[in-house]
Amino acid sequence: MDAPPRPNTRAPGDSLAGLLDGPRARGAFMIRACFDPPWAVRVEDRAPLTVMLTVRGDAWIVPDTGEPVRLRPGDLAIARGPDPYTCADDPGTAPQALILPGAECRYPDGTALNGSMDLGVRTWGHRPDGSAVMLIGTYLWQGEISGRLLDALPPLLTLSAQVWRCPLTPLLMEEIVRDEPGQEVVLDRLLDLLVIAALRAWFARPEAEAPAWYRALADPVVGRALRLVQDDPAHPWTVASLAARAGVSRAALGRRFTELVGEPPMAYLTGWRLALTADRLRDTDDTLEAIARQVGYGSAFALSNAFKRVYGVSPQDHRTRTGRTTPTVGAAGV
Repeated sequence: MDAPPRPNTRAPGDSLAGLLDGPRARGAFMIRACFDPPWAVRVEDRAPLTVMLTVRGDAWIVPDTGEPVRLRPGDLAIARGPDPYTCADDPGTAPQALILPGAECRYPDGTALNGSMDLGVRTWGHRPDGSAVMLIGTYLWQGEISGRLLDALPPLLTLSAQVWRCPLTPLLMEEIVRDEPGQEVVLDRLLDLLVIAALRAWFARPEAEAPAWYRALADPVVGRALRLVQDDPAHPWTVASLAARAGVSRAALGRRFTELVGEPPMAYLTGWRLALTADRLRDTDDTLEAIARQVGYGSAFALSNAFKRVYGVSPQDHRTRTGRTTPTVGAAGV
């Protein structure tokens, strides 16, 4: 007989919690950009996520594919990499600067800017009191954002000030130009809060294209099965045990789950467990043996094989790439 699953500690209806528990900035690139027209900056940094908050004046975000989007004061845009885009005063303005990976800045012809647009602490552009001011925060590394969250986002999303007001704007304006010990950590956490607040507002909009599993949470049968899996991934779930808890037959759960989520229950369970593994490799120093127990694998070896099959790299390589060092004790190096 299956052991009873652990009690659900998540607030009822809080289906966003698992999705938004992802942003973890570490030394994010943050600037206060100040411009006078005409201005345009071409962004080719391949960053996983960039947030642009308009404080003063207007700006246009011009993706290589899709329609230009106008930002007015108070509006926010989130660009999901790696696709390039241009930020400008007008869609027709030619780029005057190019942003490359690693926050490297060059002129469009490739020559280095050499600080010619630096205006002070985390301030960049034409002049500090330019007619257009934007606060920009960029997650530089893939591991700083949950893959589950990135998969749920369109290449470019926007929120207007009419539907979303950012209480963090005054604090960001004050903190982004400060140069004090620990300031980088303060800004990292503010950026995380900004992203979470923005995405929570965006997912509440009718035009938001949430992932299939998120929409399926509203179904009384499939939503029950999804919450059981998400709340207790370490439990030895089977289709039969999930179906029993959802009050339907195995066949009925399998059909409905696949129809709404796009994959069978056990395939979803595997993906969820491996996504959690990737996040915990990034966010903790737990050994792989400990993580295996947390996500429902019998051993570090079994988890390592499954992880490499899906992600294409070993857990150790993933941990190294996302900024964590491998613990010297335990099975993390499997």
